Amino acid sequence: MESLRQRAIKGLQVGDRFVVTRIFSTEDIQQFAHLSRDYNPVHLDAPYAELRNFRAPVSHGLLTASLLTEIGGQIGWLASGMSFRFKRPVYAGETLTCDWIITEIDERGRAKAEVIITNPEGVIVLEAETTGVIPGEMERARLAEMLAEGDPTNGGS
Repeated sequence: MESLRQRAIKGLQVGDRFVVTRIFSTEDIQQFAHLSRDYNPVHLDAPYAELRNFRAPVSHGLLTASLLTEIGGQIGWLASGMSFRFKRPVYAGETLTCDWIITEIDERGRAKAEVIITNPEGVIVLEAETTGVIPGEMERARLAEMLAEGDPTNGGS
């Protein structure tokens, strides 16, 4: 199966679609709180989350949105903007599916993509739009060299 990075090396086009899935654990949520210093108790304390009408602590919105950056990083997308609409809570242990589709590319390689993240029931938990610059010929050549070298900087290949 062709990796996201291999697809980027061939050159990105309008209509290209990328999908990743991920499950965030309670530990992931706790580590993100530490990294981001977002210690809102809605993410870390069950009684507080219940007071906010959640069944358990919820993932940080930006942790959920990191699925978008996972794809962007794999395809060499240099982001210039992102907008998010958080639609539903995300709980530890849920399998999330991120569906990214390139909707525009101009002659300078500036692009736009629409992103939807869904939970196991197929309910949209996050809608996003990202703009950025796709890899040009020289960047794609370097990505190919990196793959030939075993892609040592890529933790997710």
